[in-house]
Amino acid sequence: CTAIAEASNSAGSTSSCVMMRNMTEMDAPLSTPCNIQICEVTCDSFRIMWDMTPEDTARATHFFIDLSRKESRDPNRFKHRDVPTKLVAKAVPLPMAVRGHWFLSPRTEYCVAVQTAVRQPDGDYLVSEWSQVVEFCTGDYAMEHLQQLLDKAKGSAGRLLKFSVFYRNQHPSYFDNVRSECGGVMRPALKDSSGSHGSPINGKLHGVFFSCNTEFDTGLPPKDSPYGPLRFQIPAGHLLNPKISLYFADFYCMYTAYHYVVLVLAPVGSEGDTFCRTRLPMLDLASNPFLTYTAPQRPGEEPLYCHASEVILEVLFTDPVPLDQGGVELISGHHQLMSLTTANAKKDPSCKVCNISVGR
Repeated sequence: CTAIAEASNSAGSTSSCVMMRNMTEMDAPLSTPCNIQICEVTCDSFRIMWDMTPEDTARATHFFIDLSRKESRDPNRFKHRDVPTKLVAKAVPLPMAVRGHWFLSPRTEYCVAVQTAVRQPDGDYLVSEWSQVVEFCTGDYAMEHLQQLLDKAKGSAGRLLKFSVFYRNQHPSYFDNVRSECGGVMRPALKDSSGSHGSPINGKLHGVFFSCNTEFDTGLPPKDSPYGPLRFQIPAGHLLNPKISLYFADFYCMYTAYHYVVLVLAPVGSEGDTFCRTRLPMLDLASNPFLTYTAPQRPGEEPLYCHASEVILEVLFTDPVPLDQGGVELISGHHQLMSLTTANAKKDPSCKVCNISVGR
């Protein structure tokens, strides 16, 4: 009996020691996550990983991730260490994919920090210190996202109308500068940030913008313009022909009922063509809802050029355009309709017609 009692006491003592050791390990501080790495960044997702000790890796039950836009002065860290107010994710093997939780916007700078945590029996969390803050920027729309945007734009294009010229309105100072400083050639300028924030051409592709929309009743360019009283007109065939690649780049509105479609015309094999080929959906010149070229069917016939009737087309031509290929004349209408200008205009993020689910 004495031996049994001694064995029992010994087992109880051992069990108590194990329990005490386990409790001590559970209560031991977690090390601060370090060497934060961001990879596989898209317009609405990223993967994140960091270094942890083997002991922390074995016992961590949750990760806390705090994400904020870089421009925010208050990163809004957890107010209470045991009450997470940001994303709480169950611990998984790293790197961990993060998407859909904050509706990330394309081409936007963010700050991110992480904590590791152990959920305790009473429901509270034992947490590490915050890691260092890491900054990163989300990417442009991928081809699949632009295809979604293209599909939406097709529904708004309307029927095709004939046109014969591309045109560009500016103030006299612009054309004076082209003649005196640029040898009479309109040189490509960097695309601004107007339209969809994730469009791959914003701030990256150079070109000269043209319009081609016509008035429904006359079939001619409108008499009014928000860009200036002088209009450069060039025969459509100079910019739209079989030696040109046509791309879809954007679809947006600016809190208005009408929508804009941005198209890119790039001479085949040019620098602009190379840029667009892997970034933008290519359109068939003869068969698309926005801008078409139809070759002559019989000898002596002229090509047919058509534009969409229910959207405003903004056509970016990626090569220089000499003034002597067309003519400059004074328009007869108004030219102070500044509400229609699109320079750095922001897309309406609430419009159900022209937005897709991956950001604005």
